[in-house]
Amino acid sequence: MNSHVIYHPQAAKMALPGIRQVSVQDTLQWLRAGMQDLLKAWPLSLFYGVVFALLGYALVHGAWDRPHLALALTSGFLFVAPLLATVFYSLSHRLEHHHKLPALWVPLLSWRANPASLGLFALMLVFALSVWERLSAILVGLFLNSSGIGNLADLLSLQQHIDFVLAYLAFGGVLALLMFSLSVVSLPMLLHRKVDFATALVTSFMATRLNFPPMLLWGALIAGLIAIGMATNFIAMAVIFPWLGHASWHAYRDLVEAT
Repeated sequence: MNSHVIYHPQAAKMALPGIRQVSVQDTLQWLRAGMQDLLKAWPLSLFYGVVFALLGYALVHGAWDRPHLALALTSGFLFVAPLLATVFYSLSHRLEHHHKLPALWVPLLSWRANPASLGLFALMLVFALSVWERLSAILVGLFLNSSGIGNLADLLSLQQHIDFVLAYLAFGGVLALLMFSLSVVSLPMLLHRKVDFATALVTSFMATRLNFPPMLLWGALIAGLIAIGMATNFIAMAVIFPWLGHASWHAYRDLVEAT
């Protein structure tokens, strides 16, 4: 990894930590490091992976007969995934310091490291998911209202509505990129350091902005692997989700200068 630290004028004014410059090759290193952590902590990592995979399956199939809601929950999984992944950030942090694996419930208590800021972040993600659900309903209503769609399978089988697909990807892509830039560093940072909500958000945004090509690739890798997990009816998600959670911790550690 390139250890060069980027000092940006805006970051200096806000007393943000230094942001390191990374390369596109570093994204593969994050995946390798994430897999190593998954193998070291596999009993807990796979347990939580199975739990979150079952949660995703239940949400999507529970809304199966309401296509816009099922579609919003499927794509919106990317918005809330960073919050669920806090258990894997906590485990990677412990492994980094060569601590023993904790009891089963301990990673769920990681929010106590910074409860107020993590609570605000959770509210922001809930708001973003609510906005996306409404946008999905509007797009389905505008483009597919007369298509006789009964469930999500009907919606996914529609090949003639390329206008809907393009509109959905455009709106969803913009919102996903925004949420990715605000969360890729902020959540592990909130667990690791006693910083406020705004500082974590701005640090994450600046890290994405100043390393845009590798971070764009990193976001695409995350989206692609999550899509594979969903395409397997959430079966592969039991491994993919903890893998990405651990890898995201290493992305944070490489991007933000150590205190």
